[in-house]
Amino acid sequence: MTEPALTAKTGQNFATADLGAFSQLRQYTFAAPAVPIELEGKVFLNQLLDLTSAEISLNNIPPGKSVPFYHKHWLNEEIYIFVRGQGEFQVDDCVFPVQEGTAVRVSPEGERCLRNTSDVEDLCSIVIQSRASSYRGHTIIDGVAVEKKVSWVGKKRI
Repeated sequence: MTEPALTAKTGQNFATADLGAFSQLRQYTFAAPAVPIELEGKVFLNQLLDLTSAEISLNNIPPGKSVPFYHKHWLNEEIYIFVRGQGEFQVDDCVFPVQEGTAVRVSPEGERCLRNTSDVEDLCSIVIQSRASSYRGHTIIDGVAVEKKVSWVGKKRI
């Protein structure tokens, strides 16, 4: 199967890309550099969107499948947000259920793996990696209101 080319549309202060529905993520594969395995259904957004503060991936694990290896990180914690399906997550010697609506944070040194426990439904997640202990402010403090009336008329469509 030929993997579709991913391209982003960009402007001065944004980048956007359409990867399709989570159910279509299986068309993408990721070759893990440290492990001689290709992961079906995994797309990293860093290079595509020119991210500068985090690594984000979209993930689809087919029914009955598991990530085939454990991994951990040197510096980055990971936040997993499950948007579809059900499965099990393993960190070190602990196993717990995950499903749509579950959020999980794993410290860099936590050895992690996950699997889809369903026979019929994909397990889909968004994973955000960022430097552990680097967050110094709350989002509401960083946000600045712009004194401007909202309008959708006369804007350039891309």
